[in-house]
Amino acid sequence: MKYLIVGLGNIGPDYAHTRHNIGFDIADELVKGLGGSFDNLRLAYYAEVSFKGKKLHVIKPTTFMNLSGKAVNYWMKELKIAPENVLVVVDDLALPLGKLRLKLQGSSAGHNGLKSIEEVCGGQNYARLRFGIGNDYPKGRQVDFVLGLFDKNEQLELPALIDKSVELIKSFVTVGPAHTMTAFNK
Repeated sequence: MKYLIVGLGNIGPDYAHTRHNIGFDIADELVKGLGGSFDNLRLAYYAEVSFKGKKLHVIKPTTFMNLSGKAVNYWMKELKIAPENVLVVVDDLALPLGKLRLKLQGSSAGHNGLKSIEEVCGGQNYARLRFGIGNDYPKGRQVDFVLGLFDKNEQLELPALIDKSVELIKSFVTVGPAHTMTAFNK
């Protein structure tokens, strides 16, 4: 069984470790924890790791967030991975910090990375791990908030939250989405 795990974010030092790049940070921790490393390949940083007999193809698109669908579509086709074996890791303003939600399909909820994947890949039938980043920003400052760094208190919580996200991904590929949702969507 093989899976495509997609961490969404933007490339470059200006975006490193921002709220919008939590997908990259989770992908990094997953790959590092399984002894892998990323190579800069076509449209994405790519890593291949194994976990309990499952092959995980992990990408961090280099297309920038708004064009993520281009990379996801390319790697799905290149690796011949069905939509039900794709898991996209994304930040979510509608959830409090660190709240995790595994969904098997659904709308983009205004997230430009998910919109791009829907448009290019033809639908919403792929799983997504929504990582709550909260919405504590003044009116009209959403862009600054999502492209900003986590504050000092949030940074203290992040390692445990990222580890929990990695555990969710491992559960998704080993016991499946139904059991994973029961265990993690609390």
